[in-house]
Amino acid sequence: MSETELTDDDVARALSTGTVEVIGRMPWSSNATLLVECVLDEFTVRAVYKPHAGERPLWDFPDGLWRREIAAYELSVALGWDLVPMTIAREDAPHGIGSLQLLIEADYDLHYFTLLEDERHHRQFRRMAAFDFVANNTDRKSGHCLVDADGHVWGIDNGLSFHADFKLRTVIWDFADEPIDDDDLTDLARLADEPLPAALADLLGPFERDAVVARARALVRNGVLPADSSGRRWPWPLV
Repeated sequence: MSETELTDDDVARALSTGTVEVIGRMPWSSNATLLVECVLDEFTVRAVYKPHAGERPLWDFPDGLWRREIAAYELSVALGWDLVPMTIAREDAPHGIGSLQLLIEADYDLHYFTLLEDERHHRQFRRMAAFDFVANNTDRKSGHCLVDADGHVWGIDNGLSFHADFKLRTVIWDFADEPIDDDDLTDLARLADEPLPAALADLLGPFERDAVVARARALVRNGVLPADSSGRRWPWPLV
C-alpha cells in the first residue's frame, strides 16, 4: 500500500504505534532531525523525528521545541486549515521522547520564493501568513514551505513558535495589508471566542495560550494580513 492510498487514520496509527526505524539524519538542521520509517505489518510511513534529547538549549525559548512542533499541528487542526503535516508525540522512539511528523514528499528545490510565481498558491500563502501570525512563528524560511504532488502547500519546521513575546519572523510579506478571506476570518473568530482545544492548550504555558488568543483576536479585529513596518521581521537564512 503506497502512502498516497493511506487514510489519515492509517497515518495516525503508523506514527503512534509503528516500529520506528531511523534511516538517516536530515540535512541543514541545527537540532537532531532524523528521517525515520514507522513500520506496521501492512504498510510503512516515512516521518521526520525530532527527539528532545537532540535539541540545543536556546536562551530565548523554553526547553522542548518538539512540543511546539505538535502544537503547530494542533493549531492547524483547530482552525481546520490543514497547513501542518500530521505531528504526534512518541515516547518510545529510538532516541527518546520527541515529535514525529509525516514526511511530505515534494520537489525540495521548490520553496516559497519559487512557488510565489504561481498565483494558484497565493490563497494558501495568505492563509499561512495568518497562521504564522497567530502561532508567532519566528522562523518561517522560504524552504519551510513545501508543495506536494496535489499542489497543496505545507508549512514545516514550526518548533520556534508560540512564544508569549511577539517574535514573528517570516518571508511571507507579499500579502501584507490584504483583506483576510472571509472563511479564514470565521475560523479565526471561532478560535478566539472558544476555549483552546486541550490538545493545543496542554502543550503551551498560560501566557502562551493567552497570546495565541490575543493574536487571533487582533487579526479578526483588523481584518487584514499583518505587515512589517520595521522591515526587520525576516528569518536568516531566508531559504
